[in-house]
Amino acid sequence: MTEPAFSMGIEEEYLLVDLESYALAEAPDGLMKACVAKLEDQVSPEFLQCQIEIGTKVCADIGAAREDLKRLRNTVAEEAARFNLAPIAASCHPLADWKNQHHTDKDRYNSLQRDLGGVARRMLICGCHVHVGLDDDSLRADLMRQMAYFLPHLLALSTSSPFWQGQDTQMASYRISVFDNLPRTGLPPQFHNWQDFQRSVDVLVRLGVIEDSSKIWWDLRPSARFPTLETRIMDVSPRMEDTLALAALNQSLLRMLWRLRVKNQRWRIYEGFLIAENRWRAQRYGVTEGLIDFGRGEIVPFKELIDELLVLVEEDAGTLKCQQEVDHLRRIVANGTSATRQRKVLAAAKAEGQSHEDQMRAVVAHLVEEFHADL
Repeated sequence: MTEPAFSMGIEEEYLLVDLESYALAEAPDGLMKACVAKLEDQVSPEFLQCQIEIGTKVCADIGAAREDLKRLRNTVAEEAARFNLAPIAASCHPLADWKNQHHTDKDRYNSLQRDLGGVARRMLICGCHVHVGLDDDSLRADLMRQMAYFLPHLLALSTSSPFWQGQDTQMASYRISVFDNLPRTGLPPQFHNWQDFQRSVDVLVRLGVIEDSSKIWWDLRPSARFPTLETRIMDVSPRMEDTLALAALNQSLLRMLWRLRVKNQRWRIYEGFLIAENRWRAQRYGVTEGLIDFGRGEIVPFKELIDELLVLVEEDAGTLKCQQEVDHLRRIVANGTSATRQRKVLAAAKAEGQSHEDQMRAVVAHLVEEFHADL
């Protein structure tokens, strides 16, 4: 069997904040024009006017992805600074109220607002999507079923949205709670083959419910535009190196599953009900409380889980030349995700006697700093 390219592409959504107040700010026309002039179709507005989205080119390996993502982040940051703004790569703004935001006047977003009603208005959230190149439809369908097992692990490692409207939600990823209110979200159904997937999509297309599968927003889906599997469950990461580590893990996991397939083996398929329990644990706790190992029948601390996971993909990370990035995941587990770091900043500001609003502004200032840390 010919080995797929396992190429990758990374999409990230950012929020724009005012550098004086750290409040959300709408993207000025001049900012978008300047970004488009430099980045062309690799940058675009998002659903809300305070958001901006970037996407790397098709990258052969993690080294190319790092170079392109760094260029994209740098350009957005530099152009935003000309307007006294800064991007943050966190899935929720710690202080902002969704009721004060306006959606972008664009046909696709006007349609979403019309179709989704009040649910769409609450979409003050940002995510990170990783595409991995698999140019065979039957392979994409087969690996999607198996890859679903690892989606909670990826969510836990990416969590960056503990706050919502100035309150600590006690969640590591509140973004998931908001996004799950939309239709056609959550874990992907367990289609047995590509034909089953396509038949189900065609039913909704024929009824006029959706135009195509781009209106399906599962945590993992076959891309409607590219010959890829697109992992969508992750929060966006403030630090670029964390994003690259998660992208490398996506790539390595899919190669590991392909390698099993070549040997007539496969990852065990668990009921969505069970995987959803781990998804909830990742959403609630991030990497602090562990996930269920269904084979062992126990909750396993995340440090142990990540060690086992990295052994599992060691051969694949080596072949794909992303071992360094995959190893970075141990640092995330040891030091905590962005959700943990944000809470530490809040606690320090509180200990200094700052007002609650100033405490939240301190968190946003921290997120601005982290965006620039790896550039």
